[in-house]
Amino acid sequence: MPVIRIGAVSYLNTKPLVYELESLAAPAQLILDYPSRLADHMASGDLDVALIPVIEYFRAGSYSLVPNIAIASCGPVLSVTLFSRTPWSGIRTVALDEGSRTSAALTQILLRKKHGVEAQVCPLLLDRSAEEIDADAVLLIGDRAMHACLPGFRYAFDLGQEWHDWTGLPFVYAAWAVRPGVDLGPVLEALYEAKRLGMENVGPIAAREAPHLKLDAGFCRRYLANIIRFDLGPRELAGLHHYYMLASELGLARRGVHVKLYESPVIV
Repeated sequence: MPVIRIGAVSYLNTKPLVYELESLAAPAQLILDYPSRLADHMASGDLDVALIPVIEYFRAGSYSLVPNIAIASCGPVLSVTLFSRTPWSGIRTVALDEGSRTSAALTQILLRKKHGVEAQVCPLLLDRSAEEIDADAVLLIGDRAMHACLPGFRYAFDLGQEWHDWTGLPFVYAAWAVRPGVDLGPVLEALYEAKRLGMENVGPIAAREAPHLKLDAGFCRRYLANIIRFDLGPRELAGLHHYYMLASELGLARRGVHVKLYESPVIV
């Protein structure tokens, strides 16, 4: 069986899903990169399974999703923040974190569908400081968002909270996507076992990661244990479908895509 190439993000919120994954999935290869780059590597065939932004699942239209594993929230998420100089109604220009695609689309959905605002968008490069951007609002995601203060921006909108207040549904940011024709074999069980172990070890994970991120270990533990959800159940799937419908209406994803859950090939 060929070596399965696994792509994941190195953000704090992914750590429970990749806990001991390299040893559990050996001889699979684990590659860490930004969410947007993982999506590009999947599209080019350089990865077999990856924790990609869900908007890229709907843009590709050919992947399947590993059941019951995701990065989601039901209310505040703390790591996806739109910093703004004005209320939503006054936003005319917005810079979107280049590492993000799902949250970039969510920002546009909230602006256009919820607030009726047509804003000009531009990228915020990964090596560019948000404070340097001449825009009404700036979207930051991941560890970058949790560190940011941006005193020049009066408002800080948590997009997980904004979505939940509007729809009453959870929001799914990323999920394990599998390229068509790929047989994960024992890697599938490794993904589930990594999640199980990660959920059991959020305390040690938080203690290990906090110093590198310059964040409080207690905050990191509460974030992983109480804020982020790692399941892809019926409510998460309902939120995912609603997000997709809004995104496709705005031309941010192709139409006619359905959520297909990965099933291991049956050997007869």
